[in-house]
Amino acid sequence: MKLYRLIVLSFIVLACGENRNSSPAISQGSPANAAPVKEWHPDTTYYPSIGNIKTPEGFIRISAAHNSFAGWLRSIPLKIERIVYLFNGKVKPNQMAQFAVIDIPVGDKDLQQCADAVMRLRAEYLYKYKLYKDIGFMDYAGKWYKWDGGDNRGGFDNYLQTVFGWCGSASLEKQLKTVSDFNAIKPGDVLVKGGFPGHAVIVMDMATDNEGRKIYMLAQGYQPAQDMHVLVNPNNLALSPWYEVDMEGDINTPEWTFNKTNLRTW
Repeated sequence: MKLYRLIVLSFIVLACGENRNSSPAISQGSPANAAPVKEWHPDTTYYPSIGNIKTPEGFIRISAAHNSFAGWLRSIPLKIERIVYLFNGKVKPNQMAQFAVIDIPVGDKDLQQCADAVMRLRAEYLYKYKLYKDIGFMDYAGKWYKWDGGDNRGGFDNYLQTVFGWCGSASLEKQLKTVSDFNAIKPGDVLVKGGFPGHAVIVMDMATDNEGRKIYMLAQGYQPAQDMHVLVNPNNLALSPWYEVDMEGDINTPEWTFNKTNLRTW
């Protein structure tokens, strides 16, 4: 029995990790004994897109060209319903992490997890603007998976499935460039802690005020594969879903804690 439990646990910790084609993670699904679904949405306003989410009083969004990564992230649509569903159609047991749900399909396989959601957004932006030569992701062993199929949506979707299967948080951390000054954070940057398990979230938007204070918004996928969602700020509910750049200490998100040294850029 102890050996069986050890084997099961060794598979589970691979979630949001690497090389899921050769070492598939066990899906946690929505167990029968899970706690009742809880929802916490202090702001019940429907926002059609990331760029429609209101900023705190005194803050205005930073400038971003519409065809930049920051501008594209701001245009991403949001669902009216604020419930996160897993890839298998079940409701995620924890419904207290999301401020809003991103309207991008998760698929019907347990593949698009945390780092995969980040890579999906980056890839979709580059694909939309036909920057095909820039679409590429590296696995932990250093092998690159590049898109060379041009404007072929079906082929591109299959390519993404391959990327999700072989790349993850540890490889994404290796691929991206370290940002040494957290104050230089910008939309599209990634907070990533590579590991087994690891996690990654992406900066979706930023705003500033007249005093030079900066705030930013985060989004994530998670495991098992589930709808991408904008994260609440559990440390400052009045500011949520925005986070303060100059906040001291670690960055506590609803389901993971990051250090400011975890910031990476493309």
